[in-house]
Amino acid sequence: MEPQFLPKRNSAADELLYDRPRYDWEELWMNRFAFPLVAVSLLWPLSAGATQQGQSALRGWKTADSCARQAQTAYPDFSAESNAKRDARLKECLNANGLPPRAPLGQPQSR
Repeated sequence: MEPQFLPKRNSAADELLYDRPRYDWEELWMNRFAFPLVAVSLLWPLSAGATQQGQSALRGWKTADSCARQAQTAYPDFSAESNAKRDARLKECLNANGLPPRAPLGQPQSR
């Protein structure tokens, strides 16, 4: 009797026959989704927290832009008096909405 090899065996007609398929394609097909599924499920809570922070920042910027638009509409001239009134109104609006004041453009920021 001849020895039997794992992937193939000899038959009486000298044809090569396989004991089992080399790859189980259904199993391989399902396993290719395993890593991305695990990665997404582990990172999902982290992305939700970042999204809430981002939405909060965007809401603040949108409110600040609205305040700047209102101040510009109220005082459209670029005279020194109009600029001072516009800056005061902008600062008042930002303070009313709980936002930090903008740095003046004429002064360099300290580092």
